[in-house]
Amino acid sequence: MNMPSNVGSADRMLRIGAGAALIGLALAGIIGPWGYIGVVGLATGLFRFCPAYRLFGISTCASARR
Repeated sequence: MNMPSNVGSADRMLRIGAGAALIGLALAGIIGPWGYIGVVGLATGLFRFCPAYRLFGISTCASARR
């Protein structure tokens, strides 16, 4: 199955950064286990695909808007 990219560069960096920060804070014990929700942001940033964006017909990827 080929998933088209729907997460653009700026969106991707924000997702990866926020996801990694949440995971790091959860691992350090600064925030509770809910911080592991950062895995979702990290995964969607790394794979450049967001199922919620597809559901709502959203794309921040420049190549998908053409």
